[in-house]
Amino acid sequence: TALVAARAAGIEPVPWDDPRFPALLNCIPDPPPLLWVRGDVDTLARPTVAIVGSRAATPYALDVAYRLGQELSDRGMVVASGLARGVDSAAHRGCLAGVAPTVAVLGSGLDRIYPSEHQTLAREISDKGLLVSELGPGAMPLPEHFPLRNRIISGISLAVVVVEASEKSGSLITARCALEQGRDVLAVPGSVLSGRNRGSHSLLKDGAKVVESAVDILEGLGWPMPEAPRALPSKLLISDNLLAKMEIGEVYRLDELMELTGVTGTKLLARLMELELAGLITQSGSGFSRRLVT
Repeated sequence: TALVAARAAGIEPVPWDDPRFPALLNCIPDPPPLLWVRGDVDTLARPTVAIVGSRAATPYALDVAYRLGQELSDRGMVVASGLARGVDSAAHRGCLAGVAPTVAVLGSGLDRIYPSEHQTLAREISDKGLLVSELGPGAMPLPEHFPLRNRIISGISLAVVVVEASEKSGSLITARCALEQGRDVLAVPGSVLSGRNRGSHSLLKDGAKVVESAVDILEGLGWPMPEAPRALPSKLLISDNLLAKMEIGEVYRLDELMELTGVTGTKLLARLMELELAGLITQSGSGFSRRLVT
């Protein structure tokens, strides 16, 4: 059968109700019912930042994407992108040069790597991280698949960073998805002498945060990476507004927690990830739950 053939190629399905399905993705308005994956599926449970941008990228944009990818990776953040030419592939390569894995979301079946010159890169990604698609094996890289793919890139991420985007760039679709999903959007400023950065600059004019380094991204997320995650003081845990609202044994969707705490968007997502790293909550396909910590 097709499923047996897919598994033989190292590709497996992860349905929406599987505990390994990313909880953040389940919270978007139109989550995929199923993800096909190749690689380490646990990568989906780690805090992730998306880096997207121009396919016909300038050397400057490629350098920035690579550096941001590596800096985030060295701080333990997974980098997500779309395996496209230009900024996407530079971000993946930068992340691979660091310590954390990277996630590539494809607009085709995982046995139809596009563009074909990224076969080797795709193999390196699946060896250390994960390839993902909502399209089953055999699906071709049709133009209409890529805008849909973009909602998954933003949906698994805490924030989306745009590096060099013109006014008609597909990266702006990802940025729009991110805003609709309550994620932070950040952009790298570039030259005003060509039209290559008009899309990025319009995002900045609309309130996107300026990015020069990974520190800007993490600060924008309100992300104080705990050095010793399990050594949080007990008083902090008792007074924590989010934990106090969560009953042990109950599962909460992201929108329910937003309503309970009055905290919106990525600040809540960042806090949830921080508490998960501290071993205080767990996430599953259906939402987030508080752990009994003795």
